[in-house]
Amino acid sequence: RHVLFWIRQIHEVQSLMGNLEKTDRQSVHLLENELQARTDQIFNHLERLEILASKEPPNRRQNAKLRVDQLKYDVQHLRTALQHFQHRRYAREAQDREREELLSRTFTTNDADTSIPIDETLQLNSNLHNANRNMDDLIGSGSNILNGLRDQRSTLKGTHKKMLDVANMLGLSNTVMRLIERRATQDKFIMIGGMLLTCVFIFLVIRYLG
Repeated sequence: RHVLFWIRQIHEVQSLMGNLEKTDRQSVHLLENELQARTDQIFNHLERLEILASKEPPNRRQNAKLRVDQLKYDVQHLRTALQHFQHRRYAREAQDREREELLSRTFTTNDADTSIPIDETLQLNSNLHNANRNMDDLIGSGSNILNGLRDQRSTLKGTHKKMLDVANMLGLSNTVMRLIERRATQDKFIMIGGMLLTCVFIFLVIRYLG
């Protein structure tokens, strides 16, 4: 008997839900409040019915619990539908207010601020364009660094060759020659290490900022 009563209550709430779209803006919030109160009341009573169902004889307990669970699911569905309607209404009202403010706004030649806010989509496109431009600049800077390192390598090789020629001409000792070659080898490793670090840096920038 209790279950049938609350089934009828749920059907009444479903009927009232169908009137939400037809109700005028001045009265719709009153209907929303009524629907909220009735769904809360039904759900609270179903919670108590669930406790009573757990006390039913074993041969009736499972069936009673299933019926109460179904009713609770229906009420929860009504709650969700009401929330969605309210969210849509709030969004429409916010858009209407913004449109009215924009249409009622007057501009004069002396206004300090006569700009209309930029659409979010246009702003996002502008940000993406700036990010791509900055990325191109960064890649160009990395290429310039690599070219500079290659030029330095060529210069070091030329300097090394000249130093060997001068050393041969001056008859420097083998010890001095080995020191010069060791220093040239160290400079070469430093240069190669710098090129590798630059390549890794450009790769990480492109991977995580691209």
